[in-house]
Amino acid sequence: MATLIGTMILAIGLPAWAGITYVGLVRARRGDELPPLRPPRRRRTPARKAAWVAGLAYLAGGAVHLYGLSYMPFLFPEDACWFGVGIKAYPDSSSALPVSLVCHGIEVVPWWVNPGLLVLAVTAVTATVTSVVLAWRGSASRRVS
Repeated sequence: MATLIGTMILAIGLPAWAGITYVGLVRARRGDELPPLRPPRRRRTPARKAAWVAGLAYLAGGAVHLYGLSYMPFLFPEDACWFGVGIKAYPDSSSALPVSLVCHGIEVVPWWVNPGLLVLAVTAVTATVTSVVLAWRGSASRRVS
């Protein structure tokens, strides 16, 4: 019991005490004045918003594709059917795009993977083109005026 209490003191109490002491030392050096105000952020332009949407769509599309590829047979193809369907057999067919793994006529990859990839790909490409067009239009209008 004493060891447990000592461990808890070392694991929780010591870092908390060190953090409180560090904050106190920093405040003593700086004084108690408020931190300086940050300058206001620039407003997000439509081009920047479209670029954010494109980036998030690319990231989500990559995650969905990696999830779909987790069903693919890489080193031991018969194990992919074993874990996916429960049949110890070699897959009938497999494909990385569209993501597909067929074992004894049963599709193992979830139904939503390929439509999700399609929607995310269309969103990413559309947002990228929109971002480029809006940025180009914005720079052209600044050059004219």
